[in-house]
Amino acid sequence: MKNNKLRYTVQAAVIAAAYAVLTMAIRPLGIADGAIQFRLSEALTILPVLTHAAIPGLTIGCFVANLTSNSGPLDLVFGTFASLIAAVLTYLTRNIQYKGVPWLSSLFPVIVNAVVISWMLTFFVLEGEASLNVFLFNAATIGLGQMVCCVGGGLPLHAALKNKNLGFRREEN
Repeated sequence: MKNNKLRYTVQAAVIAAAYAVLTMAIRPLGIADGAIQFRLSEALTILPVLTHAAIPGLTIGCFVANLTSNSGPLDLVFGTFASLIAAVLTYLTRNIQYKGVPWLSSLFPVIVNAVVISWMLTFFVLEGEASLNVFLFNAATIGLGQMVCCVGGGLPLHAALKNKNLGFRREEN
């Protein structure tokens, strides 16, 4: 029992650290925040398919990364909330797979971030007139970046880890 708690805590901590470091490493390139973003760390959003520890790991990692976000305190709230919701939905759909690939699970971070972050940017962060068109543009650009990172990066990561004994073994229920 004690070993399982330790494994869970270590997994969550490693995922949090990896997410935060990957996000902060690309922040100087200007692609970690804003209406057009390609957070390489979003490839890690597939990890709830493999371990429940990814839910707190991704949530804490996002919070830490967003401490230095260009969107300020709003990103701490909305970004962290979006990561939590996406991670929970990814975990809940982990058993829905097509030919061993969790396609549906990989889409939740795309959808949740496209909606939540676009809403935050459109109505609270970006200067100018907030409108449905601005929201849809932001949702499209954020969704595209998320699709590249979550699906394009996350599914290969899942394939690489799913059969490895790296502590990220797929949890069965």
